[in-house]
Amino acid sequence: MLPLTTRAPAKVNLTLRVLGRRADGYHELDSLVAFAGVGDELSLTPGEPAGVQVSGPFAAGLSSGDDNLVLKAERVLREEIAGLRSGRFHLVKRLPVASGIGGGSADAAAALRLLARLNDLPPSHPALLAAAGRIGADVPVCLEARARIMRGIGERLGPPLRLPRLFALLVNPGMAVETAPVFRTLGLQAGQEYAGGVAAFDADGSSPATPASLIVALAASGNDLQAPARAGAPVIGEVLSALSATPGCRLARMSGSGATCFALFDDCRASAEAGKLLAKQQPGWWVKPTVLR
Repeated sequence: MLPLTTRAPAKVNLTLRVLGRRADGYHELDSLVAFAGVGDELSLTPGEPAGVQVSGPFAAGLSSGDDNLVLKAERVLREEIAGLRSGRFHLVKRLPVASGIGGGSADAAAALRLLARLNDLPPSHPALLAAAGRIGADVPVCLEARARIMRGIGERLGPPLRLPRLFALLVNPGMAVETAPVFRTLGLQAGQEYAGGVAAFDADGSSPATPASLIVALAASGNDLQAPARAGAPVIGEVLSALSATPGCRLARMSGSGATCFALFDDCRASAEAGKLLAKQQPGWWVKPTVLR
């Protein structure tokens, strides 16, 4: 059979509010998530020996062993569905690893989608949703890769949102940032609520109608993990300063727990010009103009 293929787009936290830490130690979040036009690519060749081959510009930073989230997705779904048909995966890794844009989670969600296609499972099959929740907090929202509000520890998803297109520039300074230390730096005790001063972006299926009005709404919010992430990785502050200084930048913010940051612009020409300028100034950084939606 011919390989089945799908994209694994980068996930961007346009806002991220920490509401507190639960008694079980997990943090309660409220985040507006959008997806980028850049991402990894995953294919599945049915009937071949199980495993994953990794290539692409960031392949060196990713294991092809059992800890790879693509293989974890296959194992977890197999536990949910007896007799699951599978094969060999090939992952083209174009997104930086441990970078706050959900690369591993997007890859796992892509694996679930391919396995669903191979096994004639509808996208809403309960086993897919159950498997996604077991793999990681960001995997459920990456299953459909559509803009929405993500709450709790990622298990509560709002309806898909019709966001206006946002012209963005994604930048990663080449530093992997682990999520757990960022939350530890936040310093919340189990059962403690958090008042980070970040306004929630509330949405029930509607959103500001134009990019300009959406950017204004986003500017009133923020990312509660940005300050603790900068404390452990000061280069994030350098990235934000560099983005803010680019001509036409309307908003600069970190995504997830870092270190990838994004800037928003009025149009694609402005984001592309900013990307050229920043890539020339910082040739060692990963710089990608894209569209978020």
